[in-house]
Amino acid sequence: MNAVAQDSWLDQEDDPVVSVEGRIDFQMEDAYWQEAHRTQPYYRADCSYDEDYAPAYCVGYIGCAQYGGDYDDAEKSLCANWVRIKGDSRLTVEEAMQAIRAAWEHAARACEEDDQQLIQEALVSAATARPARQPAYA
Repeated sequence: MNAVAQDSWLDQEDDPVVSVEGRIDFQMEDAYWQEAHRTQPYYRADCSYDEDYAPAYCVGYIGCAQYGGDYDDAEKSLCANWVRIKGDSRLTVEEAMQAIRAAWEHAARACEEDDQQLIQEALVSAATARPARQPAYA
């Protein structure tokens, strides 16, 4: 690689900007996990929500919005995201991945419920709409 190409490569951002707004309410997810994290099988009393668990949950629910699809397909990327943003979290990678998966699955269920509600609302709207006028030749 020549110097010009190397400089161009170094100027590129490490991570592309990805918009994940819309389908998942991040504030609701965070509020949910603040309350629910103590009931999870991987919970450790010596770890705090803000410093230890919140980064892992964040990787999970944002990852669900960002990658979508199946958790198993995104697991490697999620793990890399965790390692990159974990900060001072005392969770092991295994514990973090359990929290990440839990947050992913919770967010995915919320998206499915929202999708089902939108479908039901559309069906009700279509059923109550004024019927189309039949053409005279029908």
